Amino acid sequence: MIALLRVELTRLRWRRAVVLLLLAAVVIPALVLAATAWNTRPVSEAERRNAELTVEREAEQPYMQRQLKRCEAKPERWGAAGGGADEVEAACAEAILPQAEWYLTRSPLDLVQEREEGSAIAVAVVLGALMLLLGTTFVGHDWNSGSMSNQLLFEPRRARVWLAKGLTVLAVTAGFAALVLAAYWTGLWAIASSRDLDLPDGTMTEAYQQVLRGAALCGVAGLGGYALTMLFRSTVATLGVMFAVALAGATLLGVLGVPTHHWVLPHNNAMAVLVDGIEFTVWERPGCDGGPRVPDRCVERITAFGGAVYFAVITLAASAASLASFGRRDVP
Repeated sequence: MIALLRVELTRLRWRRAVVLLLLAAVVIPALVLAATAWNTRPVSEAERRNAELTVEREAEQPYMQRQLKRCEAKPERWGAAGGGADEVEAACAEAILPQAEWYLTRSPLDLVQEREEGSAIAVAVVLGALMLLLGTTFVGHDWNSGSMSNQLLFEPRRARVWLAKGLTVLAVTAGFAALVLAAYWTGLWAIASSRDLDLPDGTMTEAYQQVLRGAALCGVAGLGGYALTMLFRSTVATLGVMFAVALAGATLLGVLGVPTHHWVLPHNNAMAVLVDGIEFTVWERPGCDGGPRVPDRCVERITAFGGAVYFAVITLAASAASLASFGRRDVP
């Protein structure tokens, strides 16, 4: 079995499409990290001076001065009433005239937000999609080229061949995703440290826990893509099924108004795994049609464990069907 694993690992490593997917799995997170660092950079003195000059120009505009005079004449309409003339003038200036902060709205880097709904989630999702493509592309080439029958000449025990390929895909996709996600979070931590940002206790512990969950999700995605391609013997068919389940299936359940369809949507369960549980409102239930306060009975939760079980059951079912089919059907 060890020899088979080495052969499959070598075959995967030399597959050009796989190399390109792994390269994309490094380049895309690197670009996202660079964009996140740039979009959350501290405001420079030059930017602050430009904002102050802009405020001065705007404050001198005739229409702005007219508004200011109207406020000073009738301050109660602008919520500036009370106090003496100087206080009214200051209150009107604050209410009417532009402020430098209006032009300096760039948000600082927030690692908690990045973990719960920011770039880290996007990176994990992109990696999952790439690892799924890796799994289906790797074995899809064997079927398209007809090399599967040649491989079975050297190892006729089909179960061993299936397991060797599957374990290779699982190990590479999960391991590579773990390295990339860990590097991404380390990069975020380095940026936050260089800017002397205060991090809540346990921020990086929770971040690296998300790395492990994201890596496991990527490994399941790669194994699932591999299993379906071994079942359908076609990369195109696998991608078509994935597209139908992810988009068409969700749309159909929503149109039919199935009350519990939120539980079976892949993206909901993936999000639950990544952020350690999610909550959503089941609007279809009686009495859950909005209002100032949503009743507790209208709110449901998918835990990380529930999401993990969801993907484990689907992957095991697809793997079992794939292994059974590979062991019985003729190989061209």
